[in-house]
Amino acid sequence: MKIAYSPCPNDTFVFHAWAHDLVPGAPALDVTFADIDVTNTLAEQGAECAYDVLKVSYAVLPWVLDEFALLPCGGALGRGCGPLVLTREPMSLAGKTVAVPSERSTAYLLFRLWAAAEVPEGIGKVVVMPFHEIMPAVRDGRVDAGLVIHEARFTYQQYGLHKLADMGEHWEDTTGLPIPLGAIIAKRSLGAEKLNALADAIQTSVRMAWDDPAASRDYVLAHSQEMDPAVADQHIGLYVNEFTADLGEDGYAAVRGLLTRAAAEGLVPPLGPDALTF
Repeated sequence: MKIAYSPCPNDTFVFHAWAHDLVPGAPALDVTFADIDVTNTLAEQGAECAYDVLKVSYAVLPWVLDEFALLPCGGALGRGCGPLVLTREPMSLAGKTVAVPSERSTAYLLFRLWAAAEVPEGIGKVVVMPFHEIMPAVRDGRVDAGLVIHEARFTYQQYGLHKLADMGEHWEDTTGLPIPLGAIIAKRSLGAEKLNALADAIQTSVRMAWDDPAASRDYVLAHSQEMDPAVADQHIGLYVNEFTADLGEDGYAAVRGLLTRAAAEGLVPPLGPDALTF
């Protein structure tokens, strides 16, 4: 089974057991590590995509759900874990330049929904740059602000940056729902029986990671891009939670809520009534 997910600690933690053939009865995995923007692009290839399973942004779902099904587990949703807008000092973003990691990311959708409410004058220019370049670009004055995700929540102060706004706080305050970030999708052509089996394998892999966190530690740190082990642990603690094991009613409500609001703003195509099922 060909799969692509990020080298971030939450993904390597979740998939460690399965990737190492420790999940009974699960198919062997051929793993490729790729940035989320890369996997989003792969998913948009549809039937031509070489991968069976992908970790993608929830934001890309409206473009890919004809060929891919959303699996009910393995992804990243949560509370208190949203993207941040960082600046050098407090300011209004009206007319300012903002760096973002992708215009097809969930972070970008959350940012646009926040900006529609909080910056009615309109932001200036949006520029896309690799995630790891955003905080240095803000620090060095090459952009006015940056939209950051993941471990930047724990490290932005090292760059002398100011947290202008928390997209997750805005989302939770206005909806009461968890923050949908990353999803696991698989090709619909595999069929419902196999898709259910893949979901079972992911859920087992998650439970095994929780039961023995030390087992995945070398795998996590080997791919965490020289991240401090303590930061990696914080990252896992924040992004691997009950929604990773099972989206549940609140998880599905969060996903549909995000994409419905985004469609109303003209940011994504509208979802069909059965788009999130298989």
